[in-house]
Amino acid sequence: MLALRERQKRNMLATLLLSQGTPMLLGGDEFGRTQQGNNNAYCQDSDISWFDWSMGEPHERLLAFAKRVLQLRRDYPILRRSRFLTGTHDAQLDIRDVVWLSAGGDEMTPDEWNSGWIKCFGVMLDGRARKTAVARHGDDDSVLIIMNSADGAVGFKLPHTSAGPKWTLLLDTNVADGATDTSFAFDSVYKVAGRSFALLTSEDAV
Repeated sequence: MLALRERQKRNMLATLLLSQGTPMLLGGDEFGRTQQGNNNAYCQDSDISWFDWSMGEPHERLLAFAKRVLQLRRDYPILRRSRFLTGTHDAQLDIRDVVWLSAGGDEMTPDEWNSGWIKCFGVMLDGRARKTAVARHGDDDSVLIIMNSADGAVGFKLPHTSAGPKWTLLLDTNVADGATDTSFAFDSVYKVAGRSFALLTSEDAV
């Protein structure tokens, strides 16, 4: 149960820090400061709101994870685009900026969106999408984010991209520090652990 709690902390940090827009953290979230469950502790001059800087090993691991995710956000500009994502087909560039995927690697259908049993899905951000109103291809790396809220592992079929022929795993919250650097060919199946979040990037052929 404690291991799951630590993984859920990593899931929440990854979901926030790798979302589009400006992420906002409450001071201490990066190392697991809970305020004893009080979300309105500004007027509490007690150990509820005080910072305890004598961090133990779990807090240090979570802080290292937060630093890693922030570094990924900085290294991959597609994770902080200045344009709103639409998911619509750009006729001028023949591309879509974002596609939502089922675990089978196919685009999510309306029935799947309305289903209550689907617990694992992904979102692919295409690095070729325009960055401004000018009809010009972007030059960012494409990324794939997979989220699995199911209790057990789910096999996720990795889709094709314009780059390739493989994906490189950048982050997996099932790993304590999130660090990983494993590559997978298109159409291979990645086992996404239960209650976890994964980030992959497409890798150009050498």
